Order: sequence, then C-alpha cells, then structure tokens
Amino acid sequence: MSTFAQAQDVSRRLYDAHETYREKTFTHRRFKHSALVPLLDSLSGPLSVSQVGESTENRAIYQVQAGTGSAKVMLWSQMHGDEATATMALFDIFNFLQAENDEFDSLRQTILTNTSLYFVPMLNPDGAERWQRRTVSDIDMNRDALRLQTPEGRLLKRLQQRLKPLVGFNLHDQNPRYSVGKTGKQAVVSFLATAYDRDRNINDVRQRSMQLIVGMNEVLQQFIPGQVARYDDEFEPRAFGDNIQKWGTTLVLIESGGFFGDPEKMEIRKLNFVAILTALKAIADSAYAQDNTADQVIAAYQAIPENNRALFDVLIRNVTTVQKGKPVVVDIGINHNEVSNKGATSFSYKSSIEDIGDLSTFYGLQEIDATGLTLTPAGVYESTLDSAAELEKLDIATLRQDGVIAFKVAKAPKDKFPESLIHLLYRSKLPAQPLSLGQVPTFLLKKGDEIMYRVVNGFWDEDQLSRKNGIVE
Repeated sequence: MSTFAQAQDVSRRLYDAHETYREKTFTHRRFKHSALVPLLDSLSGPLSVSQVGESTENRAIYQVQAGTGSAKVMLWSQMHGDEATATMALFDIFNFLQAENDEFDSLRQTILTNTSLYFVPMLNPDGAERWQRRTVSDIDMNRDALRLQTPEGRLLKRLQQRLKPLVGFNLHDQNPRYSVGKTGKQAVVSFLATAYDRDRNINDVRQRSMQLIVGMNEVLQQFIPGQVARYDDEFEPRAFGDNIQKWGTTLVLIESGGFFGDPEKMEIRKLNFVAILTALKAIADSAYAQDNTADQVIAAYQAIPENNRALFDVLIRNVTTVQKGKPVVVDIGINHNEVSNKGATSFSYKSSIEDIGDLSTFYGLQEIDATGLTLTPAGVYESTLDSAAELEKLDIATLRQDGVIAFKVAKAPKDKFPESLIHLLYRSKLPAQPLSLGQVPTFLLKKGDEIMYRVVNGFWDEDQLSRKNGIVE
C-alpha cells in the first residue's frame, strides 16, 4: 500500500472510531480552566502531567508529556482564550494514547516509540475564563513573541527554547465566515506554513511544514471535500508562529473554522483529532518526506485555496425595498454574532445587517431568494408587557400570522428567553426604517399582502431556535 493510501486508510479508521476516544466532559466549547484540572489529574499510562507555569491570575498552566522517541513535537492550544476546539481534540488524543488492546495498538506504539510529545492544552486560562481572545491584561499573546510582556508568552518561548522541538503545532480557531477561495464553501479547517522572513523564503524547516500540511489536507478531503483552505503567509514579525519557525522549529498552524449546523464545533473537533494523529504518525515514521520532491510539495501546498471573506451567515438576494416612495432592489448580508450570557459559559445571538447592495459576488451559509418580495417593517404588539412571562397569556401563533413579531416589555429577561422566535423590546423600539447597516435584522418579507418570511434577529424558522436566539434591545 502506498504512503498516501496508508494515510487515507488510517485517517478513515480514526474518524470512524473517534466516538470511542471522545472526552465526554466536553459537550460545548465554552468551558473553563476548572474543567481541565480533574481531567488532567486522571491521566495515566504513557501520559505524565506537570505544571510548567502560571497565568497572570495565577491559574496553573500544564504540560502533558508522552512518548520516548527522538523526534520532539510540541502542541499548544487556546493561546487565544475563546478558541477551544483543538483543546477538546487534545483530550480526545490523550484518551487515544492511554487506550490499549484495540485496532490502533500498532499506530499508538509507532507514535510513542518514535516521538516525544509535549502538549500545553490551555495556554491562556485567564482568557478562557472570560471567553475572550486576549489575556487578562488585554494583550494578544500571539503578537507578544518579541516583547514577551505576558507570563503566558514568556512560558511558550521558554518551552520552545528548552525543548527545541522538531515540529510545533499552533492550534487556533478562525472566523467561521471564511470561505475557501472565492467559492461559497465554508473553510472548515485552514492551515498555514508560517513564513520566517519578509521574503517568505522556504528552507528545510518551513518545507517540512508544507509537507505535513499537504498530508493533512489530503486526508481531510475525504471528510470535507473542498472545504480546506490556507492562510496568506505574509510575515508577521510579532507572531509566535512566524518566530518559532525562525527559531528552527517547523511550525504548523491549524485553524478551526465553521461547520454549518455545528455551532459547538464537535465535528471540527473530530477533524482535528484525525488530522493531528495522522500528522504525528507521519512524523513518527518520516512518511511526510517519502513521496514528493520539494517542488511538488511546494506546488501542492500552494494549490490549497487561500481563505477569503466571501460569506455571510445569511444572504437575502434581490429583495425590494421602498425608499422615498420608490422601489429599490438590494441584497442584504446578515451575520449572527455571539453575545456571552452571564458567566460566559453560554451565549445568545445578536445579529446585525453587515452589508446592503449588490452582493452578487458573496454567498450565504443560508440564503433566501427574495425575488418578487418586498421588505416591510415588523408588527409591534400594541401594549407594553410587564415581563416576558406575560407572553404566555398571548396567542403568539396568531399574532405572528398577522406579522406581529416584536413585543415591548417593562422588565428585560436575563438569560432565559422566550421559546418563540420573537423580538423583545426593552427601553427601545424598532426603527421606522427597517433596513440600515448595523441594525438588528427584524422585518417581514411579503409577496403582495402575504407574509412569506418573518425575520427575527436574522432567523426566520422556529427550528432555528437551537441557535440560541435571545434578542433583547
């Protein structure tokens, strides 16, 4: 069996077996440092855990070590506190490495015998506590490789300088609205072989990044065909990825994007599990260097389409609006933006109108062809309710049929929102003009007098309530 065929076979079996190793603690991505500690305490077998540093707020930063081989590999996740997909995947990998007496014994042995693995599964625990990108001092750690003003950044450099790993995996999440090139396909996973100088030269260290990425792209195409992209490789002198490549460690950057219908990123977590283990096998048996010449590798890497910003969460095409008494046909781009609820462990969506006009070169993860439809203001219930609880006394279904989808309340709910797809107004009112940039998209789309869509906060289907609609203004 060729190296390519072997990788495809192994990755398929890993994908199919992921449920066996999935860490069941993680059912959503907004977990905190405290959720990791008992899991780390329970690791055993070939895995050893040690504290290697502390965050600004004195939360322990841990390293998990496995394997005895000469090829050192360092993997770190949640450098940005709100990018947790790979953290979940790392704990799935820990479960995989601890297992025994299954169909993967040979693969496990190959990895543990030929590599020494060093994982840092949550590098920015203070940011994770608040579900924010930056550290508690509001510094973007991935722009702190030169000044080293954060203890977390200093720790990362210290580990890289001490271990001198052959390969480093820098694990992130990216904006879920990136597309693969100029297609309408969502970039589920993106890669980058970071540049180490402004001329973007390619030496043996960077070429190894490309070799590993080409291999991971090939296996992921089985599961997400046409949905793998790569970042532009412009040199960023402040970034850890670029500097670690410059310091002699092959740097592979993996970005988890979006997967439609999977807001908690459980499917992308599985893809991380498969891609990382496939790459670790390639490092362990040097398979990444066996099949292609340097020119072939570079060409295959550059053939992966670049990320592009060609997506909206919702794109309404060809809708008629009335402006100063005259009909105007426009497209409307809408994005669903997460708003953290109290404690930052859950969220609701507050959507916004991002663009209006000719959006024919863009795509929507969901689209409405509104040809022949007219956008009109939403109906607002005439009385002010004391609280959202009083909605239970109303015939919401009949009111919605009549186009009434907004309700004024004297007291705003906190984290518990109505079950119906409605817009609550608290100390606010719907604007007279229902279409302007930055506005919450709540309006009706009508064909003559018939209501075709009742759009509330950028949603229009009761089945979409799982997306945590909770708009209160």
